[in-house]
Formats: sequence, structure tokens, C-alpha cells
Amino acid sequence: MRTLRALGAAGAAALLTATAATATAASTAPSPPPAPRPQLTDAAVDKAVAGLDGSVAEKMRRTGVPGVAVAVVHDGKVVYLKGFGLRRTDEGAKVDPDTVFQLASVSKPVSSTVVAGALADPGAWDEPLADSLPGFALKDPWVTSHVTPADLFSHRSGLPDHAGDLLEDLGYDRAYILGHLREEPLSPFRASYAYTNFGLTAAAEAVARDQDVSWQKLSEDTLFKPAGMTRTSTEFDAYAKAPDRAWGHVRNPDGTWSPRYVRDADAQTPAGGASSTARDMSRWLRLHLDTGSLDGKRIIPADALARTYQPEVVSQAVTGRGTPQFYGLGWNVSYDDAGRLRLSHSGGFALGVNSNVTMLPLERLGIVVLTNGAPVGLADSVALDFFDTAQYGKPTTDWLPLVAASYEQTFAVGRSETDYAHPPAGAKPARDSAAYTGTYDNPYYGRATVTAGDDGALTLSLGPKPLRFPLAHYDGDTFSFETTGENAVGRTGVFFSDGTLRVEYLDQNHLGTFTRR
Repeated sequence: MRTLRALGAAGAAALLTATAATATAASTAPSPPPAPRPQLTDAAVDKAVAGLDGSVAEKMRRTGVPGVAVAVVHDGKVVYLKGFGLRRTDEGAKVDPDTVFQLASVSKPVSSTVVAGALADPGAWDEPLADSLPGFALKDPWVTSHVTPADLFSHRSGLPDHAGDLLEDLGYDRAYILGHLREEPLSPFRASYAYTNFGLTAAAEAVARDQDVSWQKLSEDTLFKPAGMTRTSTEFDAYAKAPDRAWGHVRNPDGTWSPRYVRDADAQTPAGGASSTARDMSRWLRLHLDTGSLDGKRIIPADALARTYQPEVVSQAVTGRGTPQFYGLGWNVSYDDAGRLRLSHSGGFALGVNSNVTMLPLERLGIVVLTNGAPVGLADSVALDFFDTAQYGKPTTDWLPLVAASYEQTFAVGRSETDYAHPPAGAKPARDSAAYTGTYDNPYYGRATVTAGDDGALTLSLGPKPLRFPLAHYDGDTFSFETTGENAVGRTGVFFSDGTLRVEYLDQNHLGTFTRR
């Protein structure tokens, strides 16, 4: 639809003249629907805020998640800021508003805020990366020459889902991973959605290189320092050294939680490696809900920030509500029944982190929930309950089991259909270990070596600082090992055949076959 602004002065005059000449006919044309208007009263928001203590406590009791921090912003003010539980289960230190949590994928909307400030001109999102990031390329040269920051931040580049994540699990660094994405098969460019941490990371790194700074410095100078986010960082080392930090926890078989792993996400920092506090994130929420200003100071241009909210691609054609879900630039984008824009993002490490941010910009209302437990639905369900209570006076459903089931389904992807822990009756014996040992090469995953111990037991080594996986025999030339890391999928198969070995869980995009030297 044309507008007076788009037409300019002369065009506007012509349009007004034509409109006046056809006023009678126009009067019978249907009117456009009214713009959405705020619906939430202060009393409704106050009721939702008053219910947060009980909501968080109840969900911590049901899940056992050790620590939570929550911040709520409304009408430019922080109206709720509180910590719950423990930073670490084997210590007594409490979570408070200044406890540093890993954000996981809530790093994405933080990073898009940084890029919005760095690019300033909203149109710059659509400029091809070209040679901004040496060594980066996609499988199709034409796509490589046309892909833009907007394509990569909205996951519409054609890269497959979570491309590069398994390389990170094996210990490869950012440079290696970005330099090998060219091996990944592509789906249709700008016509398909697939969530890719390293695609987004490539775009952020390219923007930083164009500014001749590191991603950390760009983030500090563009957002963290101007916004007073003093405990926010994009470097794992800053999180690891923070005296008041929340350790990641995973749930044990008996339902208790333990800090068994530490997730270093530096390789994909713009996509998942940031850390922050509830207090700092409340300042970031205030900035967004005041169109890029904070405490009267303009930090991010309003139109540059608004561009990150625009739908760029359909991420889910039909949601549970029967409506589509979109992805913008680092944001999940949707519209409710009243036409109000709703922005959100969740973050989760299977190794011990879950977070959520949700905003209704029209209502100038937002919440951030940080937790130090692997995703079981707590962070998202607290946010869903909060907005339900503000809108309807109470939660519309028990969100916790619904969100938990969604996470369980997500983490089940990639698990083998074969139960390798129980070889079949009458399994064929393996050949002599010499038939399998040696060095194997793969253009994407690099070198693999298979060695045999004195007892003939085989070990598979993968990655730049080789991770060693003892192989258990299953049947004939088929073995298995227990996967590790953020994307672990339980036991996976290793198949030897005619001078090759194929690793099942590395082969989802047909890249998992290694050739013997």
C-alpha cells in the first residue's frame, strides 16, 4: 500500500486530488482494520507481578531447578527483580539479581541489538557479506555472493538445522567451523527456515570485522557500556571468572540436580555464548521497550531496532494456536488475537542452562527469566504464566508439562532407532582388530583414527584434540559408542565397510563417512 511518506510531496498532492475526485466511490470502500491498542491496565500488570513469587517457587518445587533470576519491566521501570535458590547445589551461595547466568540462545536477540546499533541504517542488514569474512562460504557460490546479515540472523540462508554444532562438540574452533560450512548441503535460499547457530555467528563476525574490532569489543562499545550492562559479556572467560555466577546443572536419574558440566560456547558466541544478570537484562529490556533509548539517552536508533522485529521468514506454519510463527532478526515474532506484536526467545543448553525473554512492545511490558538448570520448561512457563495472568487474570493452562514435552521432543532428535546397548541374538562376530584400525579422513569432520588395545578393544578418536570413544561391538562390522557434549544423542552406530567408516549421528546431512588412508 502506498503512503504519503513514500510518495513524496508531489505524489501526495496528486493522490489527494485523485482521492477528492472519487470521494463518493471511496466512501463505500471497506475501511482498514484499526491499529492494535494497548489493553493491559496497571492493575492487571500489578496482579501478574504479584503472582511471580508463587509461580517461580511452585515451578522450582515441581522441577527441582536449583536457581532462578527474574526481571520485569513495565512503562520504563523495573517493577520486579529477584533471585531464587542456589547458584550451585553443593554450595550455599544464593542467587541474587547480580548473579551471572549463561544466556544460551537468548544471546541471539542481544546480538541483533548490537548489530542494529553497529549498522544504524536498517537497509544495511540487506547488503551481501561478500568478502567481509575471509574463509566463509556456502556450498552454492551464488548464495555465498548474495547472502546477507538478515539472511543469516533469520536462519533463511539454506544451511541445514544446527549446521556446525557437531563440529563444535568435537572441539573445533570458530574459524574451522565457519570455514567448513561450505560442505553443508543447502535447501532453497530465502525460502526455507532452519535454525543455525553458526550461520548467525558468521554474520555477527562479519559485521565486527567490517568495524575492525572483535565481536566482544563491538558488543561492549555499542551496547553493554552505553546501557550500563556492567556484568554482561560475550566471552566465556568472563563468565567463568565471575565470583557471583550460577553453575549449570543437569538432572540425575533420581531427580536431583548436579553441576556436572561446564559449557564453553565461545565458538558460537553471538548465537549462544553471552552471559548476563537479571539486573543487566532489565536494562536491556528497558532499552527495547523505549525504542532504543535508556535513561533519556539514545543508544540504538529506533528504526534500526524496529527492523529486528520484522518477520523475515515463516518458522512454523501452524502453531498450537492455529497461527503462524515467524522469525525476525534474532527474535521469534508473532502476533496475538488483538494484533499486538509479541517478541520472544528461549535459550537452552542440555548441559545445564535455560532462559527466556518475552516482550509486548505495545504494552511496554517484558520479562526475562534466567535459570541454571537444563531445559525442563521452567523459564518459558514462568513467562507464559506471567503474560496470561496480565491478560486474563490467571494462567490459561498448566504450561510447564507442555513446554517440558516440547524440550524432550527437541532433545530426542538424532537419537538412533537401534538399541546398541543390547546386541541382537546371534550377532555375527567382529573381524580381527587389524581390519578396522588405521587413519580415516573426512572433508568436514577431519581425521578419525581407530586404534586397538592389547586386548583388541577398539577406540575411535575424533576432533582436533582427539576425543577418544571406546567402541563396543554390536553385530558384525557394526560398533557403537556413547556420544558426549551439548548435542549428545546417547549411543550411536559406527559402521565399517570397504575401507570406510560411517558414524551414524554425524551422518544426518550425509557428511559422516570417513575414508581410510
